[in-house]
Amino acid sequence: QVQLVESGGGLVQAGGSLRLSCVASGSIFSINVMGWYRQAPGKQRELAATTTNGGNTNYADSVKGRFTIARDNARNTVYLQMNSLKPEDTAVYYCNAGITTATLGYVQVWGQGTMVTVSS
Repeated sequence: QVQLVESGGGLVQAGGSLRLSCVASGSIFSINVMGWYRQAPGKQRELAATTTNGGNTNYADSVKGRFTIARDNARNTVYLQMNSLKPEDTAVYYCNAGITTATLGYVQVWGQGTMVTVSS
């Protein structure tokens, strides 16, 4: 069994910052891509940012220059630093990881989500 646990969401005023964290745990052999997705009320889930175990990153155009994704491979953790937040960033943020497990092979795992609310 593997799981992802997110933390760091909350309520912030426009222009403020938040830092999300996501820790992977369980029977992990290796982790490939880790990323953050978000789902605003009434909308589909969309990519925010991803990072590979080699450090390559990818960002949605809507967050480029404001969000920074980083990972700590030793701790199986990925972070999302969100600056200059806008009301349109309000969403549930989900962590995702492609994990090779000791028992199940390769699996895609989602966290439970953490709410980010940006007030105007």
